[in-house]
Amino acid sequence: MVANAQHVKKVPGRKTDVKDAEWIADLLCHGLLRSSFVPPKPIRELRDLTRYRRKLVESQTAERNRLLKLLETSNIKLASVATDVFGVSGRLMLRALIEGKATTQEMANLAQRKLRKKIPELEPALEGKLEEHHRFLLRLQLDRLEAAEADLAVLEQRIQRKLQPYEAQVTLLDEIPGVDWTLAGVIIAELGVDMKVFENVSHLASWAGISPGNNESAGKRKSSRIPKGNVYLKTGLVEAATAAARTKGTYLRDKFYRLKARRGYKRAVVAVAHKILVAIYHMLSHRVCYNELGDLYLDKLNKHHLTRNLVHRLERLGYTVKLEQKAA
Repeated sequence: MVANAQHVKKVPGRKTDVKDAEWIADLLCHGLLRSSFVPPKPIRELRDLTRYRRKLVESQTAERNRLLKLLETSNIKLASVATDVFGVSGRLMLRALIEGKATTQEMANLAQRKLRKKIPELEPALEGKLEEHHRFLLRLQLDRLEAAEADLAVLEQRIQRKLQPYEAQVTLLDEIPGVDWTLAGVIIAELGVDMKVFENVSHLASWAGISPGNNESAGKRKSSRIPKGNVYLKTGLVEAATAAARTKGTYLRDKFYRLKARRGYKRAVVAVAHKILVAIYHMLSHRVCYNELGDLYLDKLNKHHLTRNLVHRLERLGYTVKLEQKAA
């Protein structure tokens, strides 16, 4: 049995490996140990792939930042003109900078499609002090970036093959605003598809580290920081919440902005991530589709109170308000 180390701590003092072993065996004999969540082998293999994908994405982002910093140190302001330095046009210009044979005008003419409108701005942006030392680093960083992108493409194909037995669950999770197939793969890899391993949705939220803290004494509520949990699942849910906050016409977007106005951005994101996790638990438990409540759901819950407040605000601005029921 794999048990949580925090649950088997011995009484302080007289601590040796032998006494720890005796204490753990005594707890096990009395049924006081609770086994940790160990997913089946296919899920564990999928988890290895999704976690390694995260590492590749992080290294890819770090390499891009290093390359942009190198351009800035050589006084090349390509990022201030081109929206995507690593797009088709940007890569052509980077290769031209590495070769060091083209003029700024020739490099600016490598722009494709919409970027051609910014050719007059590209010419001064590409004029810098690029020396042989910068070209060597630029070539090395660009090659490493392209190698990471190639590895990422191969890894994503492998993940898609591993997700084929869970195609029904991926289709369900794709219905949630802010969740795509890659994030659905992370959710399945970290949670599995059998929600019976968790006692209830509150237990799952606490395990994931998305539930609010509970620290109250003498009627005073102290820190409400979220607990430590599965960092891969937590960051994935926060990423989904951030994307859902940008999806217009959804309940999650409306809830996010209401909470953001009162509690701030970070608490609002965590709260929306918690709601997404609750939806995931019920969808995977009962195999039901996502129920989109709409952005007017919260307004309809207390329609009279909202109408009174809006009328009162208009009257304070000097208007006379007369309400009429709209015909069906």
